[in-house]
Amino acid sequence: MFSNAPRRLKAIADSLTTHLPLPQRQIRNKSSKAMESSLDPLVGLYKPNQLKGLYYGSGTVKDHLLSCLPSETSKAFIVTGASLANKTPLIKQIEELLTSKHHAGTFSNIKEHAPVAQLDEATSKVQEDSSIDTIISVGGGSPIDSAKAISYRVNEKSGHFLTHIAIPTTLSAAECTALAGYTKEDGVKTGIAHPNVYPSYILYDSTFALHTPPSLFASTGIRALDHAVELQYHPTATLMPCQWLCLLSIRALFEHLPEYKANPKDEQVITRLFLAAYASLGFLGGNMKGGLGLSHTMGYALGSPYGIPHGVTSCMTLGHVVKLKAKGDPKDAAAVAGILSVLPPKYGAQPSGDHVKDAEVVGDAILKLVEELGFKTTLTEKGVSKEQIDTIVARATGGLSGKEGQSEKEQRTVAGVKQMVESLY
Repeated sequence: MFSNAPRRLKAIADSLTTHLPLPQRQIRNKSSKAMESSLDPLVGLYKPNQLKGLYYGSGTVKDHLLSCLPSETSKAFIVTGASLANKTPLIKQIEELLTSKHHAGTFSNIKEHAPVAQLDEATSKVQEDSSIDTIISVGGGSPIDSAKAISYRVNEKSGHFLTHIAIPTTLSAAECTALAGYTKEDGVKTGIAHPNVYPSYILYDSTFALHTPPSLFASTGIRALDHAVELQYHPTATLMPCQWLCLLSIRALFEHLPEYKANPKDEQVITRLFLAAYASLGFLGGNMKGGLGLSHTMGYALGSPYGIPHGVTSCMTLGHVVKLKAKGDPKDAAAVAGILSVLPPKYGAQPSGDHVKDAEVVGDAILKLVEELGFKTTLTEKGVSKEQIDTIVARATGGLSGKEGQSEKEQRTVAGVKQMVESLY
């Protein structure tokens, strides 16, 4: 993926020794059924997802879509958004590839953050036709998550999941998980999870991304960066392949996002960014416990309730979150500091050995990249009143801010999150 790979891989190896120490005590045997990954002691299990194929490059959809259908008689239902359906030729191209033999219908009203009303409507259309065995999602996180949720609901009713073919047009990496988020009537995000909703095939076609507004494509690249960074300090993320490949993803995103901004028509750069997005989340495995991290939790607290795209929420929160994490826990500081060695020279510095100081440099590098891409913004600019601060903090801390009898650590956490939210205005 990179030029001058030996030097960069050495930097990655050096960074691993910084924050991923070998176990200091004997590792106990555990059954694979109950196995969880841990960094201290270094023990774990990587459970691959159910992906059957990942195609990438220019013209991938035209060349490979039909071969991804489960049978010669398969019927596919397309799920997408109005902009792709009405303002680009992409959906029509897919329908023409499928022909009437394989095309069972198209739902093109999936909105941002996947509101449940549209999800209900699309699910009903699929359930009305028992011949449908495949769902094709085209677009960003909302259509992809909606397709996963539809498959989940179909299984609840019929006892079988749909084959899911994902054709992403952003870098959100929603195609890389077995989770599906959607927005309830009250504006709060909820979701489902099941290993069988993971796409069977992912098609990263750079020609499709040419139709994505450059600001949307690049901002979702910061969302991918959010995945890769937060997995560095996640307590149950696997060392191999998840964290190692996330380091490669971080390097690639820092390198190629500015290149994309300079020339958003460069399909080589687009393809590299697609692969970096996949590396940021695609090797998570099936046994990680808990959410990704505070920046993602902040994203959910700010995203659907206030209509802010998740790419933009990551631009706002990630740099600040890694600084907060570093100050709160020595292990988190070491994990963040380990990122420093993979950053391009213009964004980083030589590791000092002081993990908190080095983590600050990483946080500043993220904020610098966000500003360079033109995404620096505030909650004030997004129309969020300061009266919402306590509500945001409560959502971001899982209600911890209103808990009685908080421990000292919990008090520090709530205070730190509140200070961070206030700084976003």
